[in-house]
Amino acid sequence: MKYENMVPGRFLARPNRFIAHIEMDGKTEICHVKNTGRCKELLPAGAAVWCQQSRNPLRKTQFDLIAVQKGHRLINMDSQAPNKAAGEWLAAGGLGTVSDLRPETKWGQSRFDFSFVKDGKPCFLEVKGVTLESDGVCAFPDAPTQRGAKHLRELTALAAQGYGAYVLFVIQMEDVQSLHPNDATDPAFGAALRQAHAAGVQILAVNCRVTPDSMDILSFIPVIM
Repeated sequence: MKYENMVPGRFLARPNRFIAHIEMDGKTEICHVKNTGRCKELLPAGAAVWCQQSRNPLRKTQFDLIAVQKGHRLINMDSQAPNKAAGEWLAAGGLGTVSDLRPETKWGQSRFDFSFVKDGKPCFLEVKGVTLESDGVCAFPDAPTQRGAKHLRELTALAAQGYGAYVLFVIQMEDVQSLHPNDATDPAFGAALRQAHAAGVQILAVNCRVTPDSMDILSFIPVIM
């Protein structure tokens, strides 16, 4: 996936979860943060960032915060990017041959990020974006998520009914070793992930090649339960 109109800057502050103050060309700009997570480890004062400039003159903020440099890693922190990258990856055969690929599919009382047919079996897939990393090891979530555990329970029920069920963790950076559930932050999510795995839900993680104006899925990495 590609971005247009990218502008470099320097992170100054994040007054709330929706906006950040970014220095660009000697001026302080107010930028929309496309990630409502805490992301404290990503945004120390002075961090190099890249923002997308909007062409919509009616917007209150003319920039969206997209990526940040953390050490030698460039990390995409756009919470909409994982689904877009996953859609392109699935369509290109990332899980092998699939048909009837659809985003945002409702099934019963649930809505899943993608549905498709693989080997004659209807399948459902949920995408989770990952930005939390330490020494090349990634963890999810970075904050408690009841919604995330609910998705896992729904997929577990589908697997028990014979449907294909997948969780795809899209790690929004390159050069990482593995991913594990963040039990210290959300033990309920970790328990639900292990139950889903035991029930036959496919738990997958992929890393991404990230540039200031793109993010594309690269390869699978291990998920350590």
